[in-house]
Amino acid sequence: MLLRIQSPDGTKRVEVTPTDSTQQLYNKASQVFGLPSGSISIYHDCTRKQQLPCSGRRTVKAAKLSHGDMLFLLSNTASSSSSQQEQMDVDQNPASGTKSKHSPTTSVAGSSRSIDSRSSNSSMASRSAVVEDDVDQQLAGMDGRIPGKRNPLLCHHKGNSKCIHCTDIDPWDENYLKSNNIKHMSFHTYVRRLKSGVDKGKFVQVSNIECSIKPGCTEHPPWPQGICSSCQPSAVTLTRQTFRHVDAVIFENRSIVENFLTYWRTTGHQRAGLLYGRHVVHPDVPLGIRAEVAAIYEPPQEASADHLKLLPDPNKAVVDEMARELGLSCVGWVFTDLIPLDQSVGTVRHLRHSDTYFLSSHEVITAAALQLQHPNPCALASEGVYGSKFATVIVTGDSKNQVHMEGYQVSHQCEALVAANCLLPTLDAPELAYVRESSVQQYVPDVFFKEKDEYGNEVTRLGRPLPVEYLLLDLPVSTPNTPSFTFSERKQGAFPIENRLVEGHLQDFPTLANFLRTVASDAFSFLEKLSDFHVLLYLTTMDVLPMRQHMKPLLKAIREKNTLGVVEWKKSEVWSTLEQLVEASPVEDSRSTRGAVPLPPSRLDGASNGVPGSIPVGGGGEAQWVCVHCTFINQVRDDVCDMCHLPR
Repeated sequence: MLLRIQSPDGTKRVEVTPTDSTQQLYNKASQVFGLPSGSISIYHDCTRKQQLPCSGRRTVKAAKLSHGDMLFLLSNTASSSSSQQEQMDVDQNPASGTKSKHSPTTSVAGSSRSIDSRSSNSSMASRSAVVEDDVDQQLAGMDGRIPGKRNPLLCHHKGNSKCIHCTDIDPWDENYLKSNNIKHMSFHTYVRRLKSGVDKGKFVQVSNIECSIKPGCTEHPPWPQGICSSCQPSAVTLTRQTFRHVDAVIFENRSIVENFLTYWRTTGHQRAGLLYGRHVVHPDVPLGIRAEVAAIYEPPQEASADHLKLLPDPNKAVVDEMARELGLSCVGWVFTDLIPLDQSVGTVRHLRHSDTYFLSSHEVITAAALQLQHPNPCALASEGVYGSKFATVIVTGDSKNQVHMEGYQVSHQCEALVAANCLLPTLDAPELAYVRESSVQQYVPDVFFKEKDEYGNEVTRLGRPLPVEYLLLDLPVSTPNTPSFTFSERKQGAFPIENRLVEGHLQDFPTLANFLRTVASDAFSFLEKLSDFHVLLYLTTMDVLPMRQHMKPLLKAIREKNTLGVVEWKKSEVWSTLEQLVEASPVEDSRSTRGAVPLPPSRLDGASNGVPGSIPVGGGGEAQWVCVHCTFINQVRDDVCDMCHLPR
């Protein structure tokens, strides 16, 4: 008779007689599947609870097997190797406290996120190992309930009592949120609502959405040969997310935005930057979080009037490290979408509104990728992270054709789709995105959304394409009436901002030397001049005199506004060396323009060949000299090397 035996590699048939022993059945199964004898186990059911014993005395008939029965085979070598792999994963990541089974990593737009499967016991044990942000720890200790106001008509009790008409209000109360114009509840309010049950949140747990096949399933061959309900990701129905991780973005002062817009006003090209600041408690939103921006770092990028591309940034880790020493972190990113309407009055076009789009599909995917790079630590999440506090700010035109700012975040569903590489931008419709179709290389779950048809009926449609508004959460963005300054206010003659390759905005050592010559000798002026994010970044990353290892005392003194600490750092050997290089550097009347992109001819101050102060190169009998510092052969009559910018 024939018996069917199913294994993770497929199903095969084994021919036996009723008088054969089960040991002979094991040997034949080993030969058919090409596995070593004694390295397999055969079960009656797929759950592996009833194992068929391997015995030389027990026959196939005595085991109650008949023609056509299905048996299930498991290779002991495969299971042992998988357990060893799991142990290796745990050893390689001891700080996580959880076990990952061959976590696949999907890279989208320069971001990567690992989606792994963890058991409930290990996830519960890892909760205590998660270190949440300071603002989350502060909000966790707050009550969060809104004090009720006494109703003079209905409250007849004394002032120190409460009744049903003046009792405290839950922070998720819909009437309160609507009356105070709060569109989305905060994340901590959402968590409090989950914990408001009888068990007081003892078993509350949040988990990230997964849109890729769960790894490690041994019931079938890997995709595309097989898939089952246990490893197949569920279909996604897009819904409006009711909470957000950040409830507002506020810039400390207007000059931060004005300095960022200087590049667009000078060149007409769009610009992007990373927002560095801190997260604090929002006073106007129950259990809310507000991002306060202290500085904007502009990474390397290519831009034009209608194009913007972020380039790989080799200094990103250095910037993050310096920001941590200053008590800051990357809280978001900002980019411009400004098209002049009337330059005489300073108006811009109103491009983004309900009839067009608020964020294009490409911008949504980029925002999701950046949010995945900056996850939010959460003790209630099985993976230790849940969502992101990273915000997106757009500088564009409003309905009155004035420059204004809009803020957004993308939902958890959007993050999951981008992490699994399921979402694509459309070519000619920026307000629509497109969900990939399943292929041999990747399984993509179905994505649905609901909308009303021409008759007003709610219908469910497949997300090919889908409107990106389902994936957005809007945030208010503003500047305060009373400005604050983490760094000194940038005035006329301030040090240029990084990665601006235009005339008057180039960072080099002669420009730094001219800037440091304006610093007075007293400690207060020194602290004020060096309390500039862009000056500190150039000092940390410059190649002329490596100072990265010596910057921590200075950064700590600037963070604490400690003049004594600045004075002590000023006495260091590295600063004395820098002062000697500054004294040896020639004095320039204007900032260096070497390597800069020239401005339009109308903005040149009588330059003969498009670049002010340029000298013909080659020919004319011009002398050459070799730099003693970097051996570069200079072709210009100058006292500063064109390569290392050190004096001749």
